Amino acid sequence: MTAVSTPEVQLDEVIARLERAAEQLRSGELSADAAATLVEDCAALAGEASIELERRARVEDSAGAQGSLL
Repeated sequence: MTAVSTPEVQLDEVIARLERAAEQLRSGELSADAAATLVEDCAALAGEASIELERRARVEDSAGAQGSLL
């Protein structure tokens, strides 16, 4: 059976990956190239998180607007 990945789980996974990356960067054990690559990966992950948060905000706004019409 395959696990279903909900937006909630996806966002949690992105957050966990960002936290792990921060730990790696703070450790000082990465080469300059590896650190630069990790920073680029973090920027992409932050973009994914931003898209999901914006989607959630739109859903909440439309749900609130629909509720006020009733």
